[in-house]
Order: sequence, then C-alpha cells, then structure tokens
Amino acid sequence: MTAQTAGWTLRRRAVALLAVVGVLLGALVAVEIAVAAKNREYTRSVLDRTGPLRAQSQELLSVLVDQETAIRGYALTGDRRDLEPYVQGGEREQQLYRSMRGLIGVYPALGRQLNTVEAQAGQWRSTVAEPVIRATEEEGTTAGRALVTDESRQRFDVIRSSVAQLQEGIRAERDKGADNIYRTSSMLVLLLIVVALVVAGVGVVLLVSLERIVVRPLTGLAEQVREVAEGDFQHRIARSGPPEFQRLAEDVDAMRQKIAKDLAEVREARERIEWVNSQLQKQAEELVRSNRDLEQFAYVASHDLQEPLRKVASFCQLLQRRYAGQLDERADQYIAFAVDGAQRMQRLINDLLAFSRIGRLTTGFTEVDLNKVMGDVSGQTEAARQYADGELTWDQLPTIRGEEPLLTNLLANLVSNSIKFRRPDVPPKVHVWARLVGDEWEISCQDNGIGIEPEFADKIFVIFQRLHSKDAYPGTGIGLAIVKKIVEYHGGRVWVDTDTAEGTVIRFTLPALPEDVEAAARAAEQPAADEAAADEEGDSAGGGEPADGTPPAGDGATRIELPRQAGVRAEGPGDTPDSDSAKETVG
Repeated sequence: MTAQTAGWTLRRRAVALLAVVGVLLGALVAVEIAVAAKNREYTRSVLDRTGPLRAQSQELLSVLVDQETAIRGYALTGDRRDLEPYVQGGEREQQLYRSMRGLIGVYPALGRQLNTVEAQAGQWRSTVAEPVIRATEEEGTTAGRALVTDESRQRFDVIRSSVAQLQEGIRAERDKGADNIYRTSSMLVLLLIVVALVVAGVGVVLLVSLERIVVRPLTGLAEQVREVAEGDFQHRIARSGPPEFQRLAEDVDAMRQKIAKDLAEVREARERIEWVNSQLQKQAEELVRSNRDLEQFAYVASHDLQEPLRKVASFCQLLQRRYAGQLDERADQYIAFAVDGAQRMQRLINDLLAFSRIGRLTTGFTEVDLNKVMGDVSGQTEAARQYADGELTWDQLPTIRGEEPLLTNLLANLVSNSIKFRRPDVPPKVHVWARLVGDEWEISCQDNGIGIEPEFADKIFVIFQRLHSKDAYPGTGIGLAIVKKIVEYHGGRVWVDTDTAEGTVIRFTLPALPEDVEAAARAAEQPAADEAAADEEGDSAGGGEPADGTPPAGDGATRIELPRQAGVRAEGPGDTPDSDSAKETVG
C-alpha cells in the first residue's frame, strides 16, 4: 500500500478497482460482440444462402434431366402427355433461376456460372428439344427419333457438367463459410478464457486486498472488543486500518466508556428486577394453585349437587307416577313444576360442567376431517330431524387441526339450534359449507328458521342468554356459549351473518393447514382466462352458488366448489328419492 493511497476509504478503493475492471471487461466485451456479430453473419450465410443454393442446384439438375427424359419419351411415343414433365420442368426451372439469383448476389462467380447454365439450357431447348417436338408433331415419331442423336446427348451433357461446376462452386463457398464460423468461434472461446482470467485475477487481487485492508484490522478490533466483553472495561480500543475502521474503533471505545459508566446502574436495576421477578413468580404459583382449587371445587360441587338433585327428581317422578290423578289438579301441577325444575337444574349443572372442561381436559390437536365429523353430527341429530321432518346437507369440508370431540360438539350444537329454532309448519333445512379466506377456513351453517334480529347478534353467544321463553323453545341457553368457547380455543372467531334474507347463517373460522393455503395461492396465480373457464365449468356442473342463497367467496376468499359430500333428512309425507342430490332418506 503506497503512502498516497493509505488514506483512501474503502469506498474509494472499491470504486477504483471496479473502474479498472470495468474498463478491461468493457473492452473485452466490445471485441467479443464484434466477433460474435461476424460469427452470426457467417452462420447466416451458410444456413440462409449456401445451404438453400445447394438444395436448389440439385433440384435444378433434376428438373433439367426430367425435361431431357420427357423429350426422348415424346420422340418414342408421340404422346402429348409425355411432354408434361417438359412443360412443367420449364416453369419450375425459371422459378429456380429467380430464387437462386436472389441468394447468389454476394457470390459473383456463382452468378456467372448460373448464367452459363441458363444460356446452355436455353440453347438446348432451341436446338434440340423444340425441333424434336416439331418433327414428331408434323412427321411422326420416326422423324423425332432421328433428331435424338449422340450430338444432342453431348449438348445436354455439357449442361450437366455446368450444373456440376455450379454445385462445386456452391460447395466451396459453404466450406469457406464453415471455416470462418470455426475461426470466429475459436476466437470467441479465446476471449471468454481471457475474460475468465481477468475475473480470476481480479478475485485474487480482491482477496489479498481484503486480507490486508479489511480482515487484519477487523481481527485486531475484534480481539480488543473481546477483551472488553470479558470484563476489562478499562481497556482502551486502539485505531488501525482504513478511516472507516478507525471511526468504528472510536465509536466502540465510546460505547465501552458508556457501558462502564452505566454498569453500576445496570447492576442496581438487575437487583430490583430480580426482586420483582421473585414476587411475580410467587404470585404466578399462587394463581396456578388458586385456579386448580377452583377447578376442583367446580367439579366436586357439580357432582355433589347432582346427587340431591337426582334424588329430588327421582322421588318427584315417583310421586307423579303413583299419585297422578289421586290428588287435586293443583297438586299434580305442583309436582310437575318440581320435576321440571329439578331436571332443568341437572341440565344446567351438566352444561356448566361441560363448559368448564373446554380447553382444560384436552386430548391434543390432531388432523380432523370435518366430513367425518359431520357424519357423526348427522347420527347424533337424527332423532330430532326425524321428528321435525328436517334436512341436513353439507358440501365437501376441509381437514383441520383440532380436537375431534370438541369440533363434533361445536357442529352438533349449531345443527341442533338450526333444527330447534324452526318456523312453524316449515320443515327445517340446514346446510354447512366452507371457503378459504386468507389462511383460515370460514365455515358457515345456514338454516331456513326464524332468524335473528341484528341487535341480538352478539347476545346469543353470552352464557345463559335467551331470546325466547323456555316454553317456546326449550334449552339452557348455553349451547352457543359452548360454540364460542370451542372456536376461540381452536384460534378462531364466530359471528352471525346479519345480511341473510331468510333464516340464520352462523359463521366461524378455523386455522387452515399450510398445504391448503399453498394450494389456494397456486390456484390464484392461474391466468384470469383459466379462472373464468373454471368458473363456467363449475356452474355447468352444479358446483356454483348454493340454491339456498349462500354468498359467493369475497375478496381473498377461495370457495370450496365441490359436490355435496353427504346429506340426511327425515322421511316425510310425499318425499321421493332424488337421484341428483347427495341426500339419504332415513326411515
């Protein structure tokens, strides 16, 4: 390193090196471009000129031979049809002359040879072919054969020899072009080797420069920093290397001084933090113990409450069966009230116990096929659907990660609610489908029931919140609260779609598997034309928007447009099997 360049910054040195390399590579690239252009020109000459010329010269010789053969055949037979190759050959001969002159312009010697062939062919036609044709037409085949002599054959052999010379000239030009291609290709390879040597030399220079200018100063600075990091905060950082490294050493030394200054404060703060952490640890342990005691209390209390309730309900039912009709009407009513109250209390306690167990008693997440879950839900709600002459259908549903018992409970609660809150004299219809929105599956459960007013859309998920009296619609009011807790336990959310014109649509989200998200992303990258064609094909196959008003997938949503996987409905009067649907009839 010279004294003149010792004060150069790394940027200045890099720019100087890149400038020198750029000039060298630019000159080499310019020369290579010129040689490549010549190589391309020679290649075009061989492929686009001499190659077609050679093929056309072969065809020209063939056309001339066909004409001579046609003349001799006509002289023998006198049949005008034997002259067709002569007439057609003459036309094709003129076309070949025009085509070859368009390609032969850069080869004057070949042009002169082509003119010679054309002149000799014209002389042969005027001195041999035309007289033979006239003699045969006017005097017969004997006169025509008399003109086909050795002299006439020798004249055609002269044409054949001229065509051969023309072909030899074309072959010589092609060989010359091939030699030029080989020479320029070798030059291109040589230039590439030179470029590779330049790049290798630059790499060597760069490595040596990095070692001297960057690695050594950085290594020295790193050793000093390690000494400080090991606890020697009084060690002063020495400066060396380029100006950037010297400024870095100054900054590191300033940081060392700041660290040494703040070290005492840090130690004091750490002691305070350790004391606070110990207090937080104690509170956390106390909270865990308290939660465990509360869970045990809730479990024990619910079981202890179950025993007297079962006894009260059992003896009240015995009273009702044994003394029904023997006491007055009011006594029967009081007994019925007591039985109903005890049974409702049992249901409330069981529902509370189930609500408290969600997320606490876990079997671990696994991959769950929601189609199988819907099959289980169909079996669980079969009796209710038969009673109400109801219908349950679902589209192809995804596979997600979760707890199968909880997901079964979730969908069973939604389907049961849809069947329960039906309109009078209208058979309930429940449909479940899914679509991919971002990285979540949005699953919807739609029915044709009484619906929910928008102002009550959020209240129905509150525990024990009821919008109707227990006489109109029985239940404890905890089903949708359990639904909400299961969905949130699986990392999703649940809400009521208030934009539905008829019935109720409850939607909830569940995280999608990564492979489903990747498949949707690949599908979204398809051209718009393919997407439109796929939509049109899906509509014609009956896989479009459901007839019950299911909204199409919105922005960022991928709708599952597959045939319905299964469906179940209760048999009712006048029902007939439908071969076009995926429903089963349960008798």
